[in-house]
Parts: sequence; C-alpha cells; structure tokens
Amino acid sequence: MTAHKVLVTGAAGRIGTAFVRELHGRFDLRLGELDSAALAHMGGEAVHLDVTDLDACMRACAGVHTVLHLAADPLPDADFHASLLPTNIIGTYNMFLAAKAQGCRRVVFASSAQAVEGYPLDVQVHEDMAPRPKNMYGVSKAFGEALASLFADDGTLVTVAVRIANVAAFHAGERHSARDVAAFISERDVVHLLARCIDADLKGFTVVHGVSDNRYKRLAIEQTRSALDYRPRDDAFALLEG
Repeated sequence: MTAHKVLVTGAAGRIGTAFVRELHGRFDLRLGELDSAALAHMGGEAVHLDVTDLDACMRACAGVHTVLHLAADPLPDADFHASLLPTNIIGTYNMFLAAKAQGCRRVVFASSAQAVEGYPLDVQVHEDMAPRPKNMYGVSKAFGEALASLFADDGTLVTVAVRIANVAAFHAGERHSARDVAAFISERDVVHLLARCIDADLKGFTVVHGVSDNRYKRLAIEQTRSALDYRPRDDAFALLEG
C-alpha cells in the first residue's frame, strides 16, 4: 500500500474531472464511476463502481490509502427514496464501511454547504458549527458528516468532511445572487483544497470549508486554513468586477 494510492468516487463528475485533470501525476489514482465508460478519456485505473453495492465498494477500496468520496446525487430537490437514500445515504455508508474493512487510512467526504444552509444568510458559518440543513439533500450530507465522525472514533481512520459550496466559473460583468457570490469556490481552489485534505497531517475527524478567498465568505475558512494550509487564490468579487 502506498500513501499516494487514492480512490476517487464519482470521478467523472465536475469536481472529480477537475481533480483528475490537475493531479493525475501527483497521486496514483483509481477512478470509480457508475458509468466506467465515462472515464475512458481520463487515463489512470478505471473501475466500475456502484456505491449502493457493498461488494463493489470493497473491491474498489482494496489496496487504497485514501478514499476521496465525491459520488452523490447533488440536486437539492432530488427525490429521497429514489435517489438520496440509495446513493447519498446507503452509498456513503458503504464507502466508509469498505474503507475501514480494507484498511484504508483516510476518507475525505464531499459534504456540502447545503448541510449548513439552514443558518440565516447574514450568519457566517464556522467549521465548528453543527449541521443545519435546509433540504433533504443537505440532510443526506449531514448524515455523511455524522458517519465521518463515527468512523474516526477508534483511531483507525482519519476522516475529513469538506463542506463544498458553489463550484462555479465566474466572469466579469455577470450577475449572481449575493449568496452564490459569497459561497463561490473556483475549480482550482477546490482541487487544491481536496489535495490538502489528502496530504495534511490530520488526526481523527475534521470539518473543513470549501469556498474561495471571497471578500465576504458564506463559510468561514480560518480553521480550514490552519488545519490544511489551504491557500485559495480566487475571489468571486474580484472576478465579477473584472
């Protein structure tokens, strides 16, 4: 087992694609996706992975040091029984269980700003504030954060819950809601953040926040900077002003 063997679930999604594109030479990547044909152009080791299938999760985690769990239904209005329950609830449980059973050392779980979207918009959410979801998608991510805490309890797994906010590409002159601007994170910043979640010297369970260095941030990142040496480069306000 090498410290650089990383399983990326949901590797063909927006964040997974950006992560693989930028870091395929830095980590030894195993790419997991329900539609493995979507990984053909990405290079690296590709595996068919249905996270609702525990046996498939076990196979995917074999020989892996770190699991970067991105696979999820990301729609805020996704149907609970048809999608959120099997994919975001059971699938996330399967990945944590498989990682632990296969001797993985770390799980980086892609949570979401939706896990804390229930706080008033004029409140800046800090990393140590409890989940407060506003929809069932956010509930599914709060469940994942609770799993991450539970699976770190016996010291065999380091777990990180990353509350990723509004991954977007902003351009000068565009108009966006105040919330989306404050929650903006660029692709290069989210890739850097996830790489630091994999590399940083961490113990137990850690919650970190995924926003860029925006003039005003919906999610505070002071603790994230300290824990990970996270150094975001972009600012939504500056990008929109041109």
